[in-house]
Amino acid sequence: MAESEIIYLDNNATTQLDPAVIEEMLPFLTKYYGNPSSGYGFAATARKAINLARERLAELLGCEPTEIVFTSGGTESNNSVIHSALQSEPRAKFATGRIRSSGHVITSAVEHSAVLRPCQDLAKRGCDVTFLDVDRDGNVDLAELEAAIRPETDLVSIMWANNETGVLFPVEKIAEICREKGVLFHTDAVQATGKIPMRLRDTAINFLSLSAHKFHGPKGVGALYVNRRTRFSPLIAGGGQENARRGGTENVASIVALGKAAELALKYLAEGKCDIRSMRDRFEKSVLEAASGVSVNGAGAVRLSNTSSFSFEGIESPAALLLLDRQHICCSAGSACRTASQEASHVLHAMNTNRDDARRSLRFSFGRFNTDAQIDRAIEVIPKVIEKLRQTPAPRTVAAAL
Repeated sequence: MAESEIIYLDNNATTQLDPAVIEEMLPFLTKYYGNPSSGYGFAATARKAINLARERLAELLGCEPTEIVFTSGGTESNNSVIHSALQSEPRAKFATGRIRSSGHVITSAVEHSAVLRPCQDLAKRGCDVTFLDVDRDGNVDLAELEAAIRPETDLVSIMWANNETGVLFPVEKIAEICREKGVLFHTDAVQATGKIPMRLRDTAINFLSLSAHKFHGPKGVGALYVNRRTRFSPLIAGGGQENARRGGTENVASIVALGKAAELALKYLAEGKCDIRSMRDRFEKSVLEAASGVSVNGAGAVRLSNTSSFSFEGIESPAALLLLDRQHICCSAGSACRTASQEASHVLHAMNTNRDDARRSLRFSFGRFNTDAQIDRAIEVIPKVIEKLRQTPAPRTVAAAL
């Protein structure tokens, strides 16, 4: 491969649009532009396309089409659940009303900011929020979680897969614990959707959030699964779209694209056409062998098959990102949502009390459009970049690497 070719290894940040997804959505940006809520025949084309997308996503999730609410993405879906759970008077959680200043929510210390920030805001407003710690591999202690549930607990929200380390949480077991305790359970499945098989109808999960751009769909569209037996209070009130669960004219083209991306994801899961795990494992093994002083964050936990988070001794991740970018390799130091922040990753800090470890990590995440030639090139370049940084006189900062 040409050395100037971009090697995109940041698929947990976003994914390349599948050409088949683009092809399916384009007519709804040009020819079929009708408002799906209108009553005439021209609008029916858009309405039928949304219904098909709902059916396709339901197939991927293993749920009923009526349990799906289309949203603008994972952040809106997460906030909608938290808003709904904290409505009304104590223990009557779903009646329309103002969010209570009291209440109790349980989440983990390693959640994405789309859950962490709303929970932190609730805590500032007087809500009692329990942030569960994780061990060095990023696992939550289920006994500790169960002990944290109280009679007044409104919601437990635990992600299905961590966006930085790929660590998978036993959400089906957690959901059962919550059901036994009579507490609602939500999972942020933005990183898990399309990467692992799901059959929500066989679980006790009440709510699940997802975003299309994590499985080769477009940005700005996502969905919220609401179990048909779970009452729900909308975050966005409007014209009654999405069965009165999310107001606003539907983003038809993007919803169509989400549906197609879901159909393709299910196909790849069923047929195993792209063995991303073997690609990731070969990459990890090669980097560990070629570079000294390197470890895999979350190595002792069950992880997504596409994610590698490394900790490299003797470097700082901003400098490494700069040099890798010059070699046309795209990766990250953690969540794309905190790239502009100078703070160390809260996920890695929660897994290790040494803040230096959280500042020297790099995340590589793979997708079905990556090739073996790209992996070979990355394996060749990354150890050289790490060694160059280690030989740079202290401080090993971005400026020193220039």
